[in-house]
Amino acid sequence: MDFREMMESKYRAILQHYISERSEQALYQGQKFSRKSIENNISPEEIISLHKMLLVDMYPELPEEVMNSFDILLEVMIGYGLAYREHQSLRHMQQELRSEIEIAANVQQTLLETRIPSVDDLDIGAISVPAKHMNGDYFHFVQDENNNISIAIADVIGKGIPAALCMSMIKYAMDSLPENRNEPSQVLENLNRVVEQNVDPSMFITMFYGMYKQENHLFSFSSAGHEPGFFYDAETEAFTEIEAKGLLLGVEKRTKYIQYEKQVKVGDMIILMSDGVTECRTEEGFIEKETLISYIKKYSHLGAQEIVNNIYKELEKLQHFQLRDDFTLIILRRKV
Repeated sequence: MDFREMMESKYRAILQHYISERSEQALYQGQKFSRKSIENNISPEEIISLHKMLLVDMYPELPEEVMNSFDILLEVMIGYGLAYREHQSLRHMQQELRSEIEIAANVQQTLLETRIPSVDDLDIGAISVPAKHMNGDYFHFVQDENNNISIAIADVIGKGIPAALCMSMIKYAMDSLPENRNEPSQVLENLNRVVEQNVDPSMFITMFYGMYKQENHLFSFSSAGHEPGFFYDAETEAFTEIEAKGLLLGVEKRTKYIQYEKQVKVGDMIILMSDGVTECRTEEGFIEKETLISYIKKYSHLGAQEIVNNIYKELEKLQHFQLRDDFTLIILRRKV
């Protein structure tokens, strides 16, 4: 026998018990009945109707006015019941959507996974944390047979699943590039054509692409409208912005990108980031670049991975542990 078939007898017993004894035990039984009713999709108006029917049966002498008052209660609960069922339906849809987003986030993480390369003369640290489930930032390392290290860092101007799909496409396009076309300017020009043909015009992608050549310690790089990073000169202990200009990916199919070069000496650092780092928002507004530089100096005695981890913790704390944008920070430091 299912719950609906025996609910009348159960509720009658609870009602009689409470009226005769006014006990806490009877109230507790009423709570259990309520939970069981929800599990079996019994609407609030059904319970009101049942309550009225049992009162008429148990106390036929009750004033007609009292019994009629249940009619207005019934109407109220019909509206309440409709709203409650709609709320439950929306909750169910939300749970399904959350589950799908979590699956998509896991797939994205797998698709965009990259390994930080290990080479004798470079200390490399990288951290990328999404503000929400899906990451609109992307970074990728490539190590060739000569131990040259290429690094890409990109940011989709947009969030959520569309941004994640764009990043997956960028990763696939990069993996498909010919091995002899790995100079930063050529990489961006190839990717720009892919983006222009395949990405909705309302979405824009910024990217910085650099290559560190181990044989001569030369860092070549190009930028497609990406957030400028910093270069730390160990000899002068000075930080300067990495100046590189270029149009965002996907705006103009025939765009040409300028390639820049920087000599990297022992102790020098290349600091790359997304705008989620420089546009970290506090109660006073955006942080100053000097603040970011001060954190780099504070932890410069540590390894590159420890530096980026500690800077992330500092900036997360400034934002009361609520990231407002995706956060990506990468540091390359020449060791020998």
